[in-house]
Amino acid sequence: MARSTLDKIHSLNAVIDSLDDDIEQARAELGMLEHINDDVQRDAAVSDHAEDRQDARMTASDVARMKRHIDRLLDKRAKTVNKRDKALAKLQAG
Repeated sequence: MARSTLDKIHSLNAVIDSLDDDIEQARAELGMLEHINDDVQRDAAVSDHAEDRQDARMTASDVARMKRHIDRLLDKRAKTVNKRDKALAKLQAG
């Protein structure tokens, strides 16, 4: 029993590490998207071109989508940490 619980903890730790990497990468991508979005929004604000406004909508949508993706990753990480903590408590309880 303790061995399978320990294996579960190791597995959950690996998932948490992977999620941490995914979150870090997604945050880096978000930073790039926000930078691009700032430029595009500025262009759309000073331009009368419909294409600039369309680009501004698309980049704003990309930023929002990446933020939602990060939120989902953070939620999944929190749930995985909770599962791991319960497994640790089970292991400690004997």
